[in-house]
Amino acid sequence: MIPFTPTDRDCPICRAPVLGRRDKVFCSPKCKSDYHHELRRRTAAYASDIDEILHRNRSILYEIMGPNRRKKIIPRKLLDQKKFNFHHITSYKINKQGKEYRYVYDYAYMEFSNEEVLIIRK
Repeated sequence: MIPFTPTDRDCPICRAPVLGRRDKVFCSPKCKSDYHHELRRRTAAYASDIDEILHRNRSILYEIMGPNRRKKIIPRKLLDQKKFNFHHITSYKINKQGKEYRYVYDYAYMEFSNEEVLIIRK
């Protein structure tokens, strides 16, 4: 049996010395559980904020396009007025002409200029 020896590492949760294998990070299962619980909580909170923005953006695009329209060119000012957040997208694609389509779930938009935006529904 290999004896447990103290290491020069401390537990990131309670700062107690970590005993055992060299790759062990936490001093106890409780500290390990507490760490991962907090990590999931913070990740969920951040992801929830981003998801809320994405859902709002999709709602704005749906409102502008309607249920049956596939393609529409609109003034960018309209999206600005509705507080569309251009910084959050779900993905992007660059077409053969080098133009970038930014996706928000099943909608995509491409900025022609500061004046016009093309919206398409996939």
